[in-house]
Amino acid sequence: MDDLVTWRADDIDLSDLDFWRRPWSEREEAFKVLRRDRPISFYDEPIIEGTSVDFPKGAGYYALTKHRDVATASRHPEVFLSGPGAVSQMDLPTELVEYFSGMISTDNPKHARLRRIVSNAFNPRNIRAAEESVERVADELLIRALDGGTGDFVADFAAPFPLEIICTMMGVPRSEYATVLRCSNIILSMGDPEYVPEGNDPVLVQLEAAVTLTAIMEELGKYRRDNPVDDITSALVNAEIETEKLTQQELASFFVLLVAAGNETTRTALAHGLHVLSEHPDQKALLVADYESLAKTATDEMVRWASPIIWMRRTLASDFTLSECELKAGDKVLLFYNSANRDEDVFDDPYVFDVARTPNDHYGFGAPGPHFCLGAHLARREITVMWRELLSRTPNIHATGPPSQLASSFVNGVKHLPYDF
Repeated sequence: MDDLVTWRADDIDLSDLDFWRRPWSEREEAFKVLRRDRPISFYDEPIIEGTSVDFPKGAGYYALTKHRDVATASRHPEVFLSGPGAVSQMDLPTELVEYFSGMISTDNPKHARLRRIVSNAFNPRNIRAAEESVERVADELLIRALDGGTGDFVADFAAPFPLEIICTMMGVPRSEYATVLRCSNIILSMGDPEYVPEGNDPVLVQLEAAVTLTAIMEELGKYRRDNPVDDITSALVNAEIETEKLTQQELASFFVLLVAAGNETTRTALAHGLHVLSEHPDQKALLVADYESLAKTATDEMVRWASPIIWMRRTLASDFTLSECELKAGDKVLLFYNSANRDEDVFDDPYVFDVARTPNDHYGFGAPGPHFCLGAHLARREITVMWRELLSRTPNIHATGPPSQLASSFVNGVKHLPYDF
């Protein structure tokens, strides 16, 4: 990796949005310095400008940048709690937690109950139907793009692909796809001006998007209770495990989570995948020559490389010593998955993109523990199928310009990526 900026640990502020607007290579160099010099560092919480929502001033947070520390925190959910707000450095109002995070911002026993009900809905028959839709949607998108695509890989492939699969799984009408895409872009934008125009309150705009998604799912959920079919929504609203059922709010929160986080992992990994393969034609040539034997390792390497969700937050339930750092009850920590995925203690040549990398103990789907991504299997399937289709039918596909980065500390997103066949 080229050292474009010479960082000192004291100069790095992970709460400054300007830091997250820097090129990926500069950000990666900063995390390299933190892992070496200050693996557990402390920051004031960011100031959210332009919003009328009152966020109480918090005491700040610790950033965990080492693979081992992220793993330890994830494996001790009884100490490192998700409930107070897994997706925000600040403590969110309760209604925002419900809308924006749902299951990922809960702890046991509620988390175990929700995960049990949701896992039951993803039974073998529903999973099989979802996997069949992956093949179909990939084929349809490729035909559409070849017929007259936009020239933007995100618009033609990365964004619609996982979204259409999720909407198909849930039984969302095709007429709502554009609304679901628009709302998921807003929720994950962290106020990026392309999705939240200047002059608008970013928090209220995000809340309005979540309310719109909630309304879609509430209407569909009510209909599916009385008119069930073979889709995930019907399975969720009619599932009953030991007298447990999802409430209407829990169903809506799960849908918001699914179309946001569930969509983002595949979308971001695909976009980063085209970008990095275009920069490393030798790796692309290996895949074109023998995709089947490299499909599994290549998929995981793309997810490691992209690190779609940059961090999750935990809050200490009790005092805990982590790598000689004395954390206290009530302290907040951010688990930086992107940094763990470049940890020199775990990965050989972490800044080398290697489609045959093994082992690859990345945390692109979160670290081991109760909050490991429920949709990891489906996301891997989506990435694998899409690249099989693209490389077998359009092996000359390549990016023709630099990616447009999302201005966010939470999602390592790509807004646009020009490409050609």
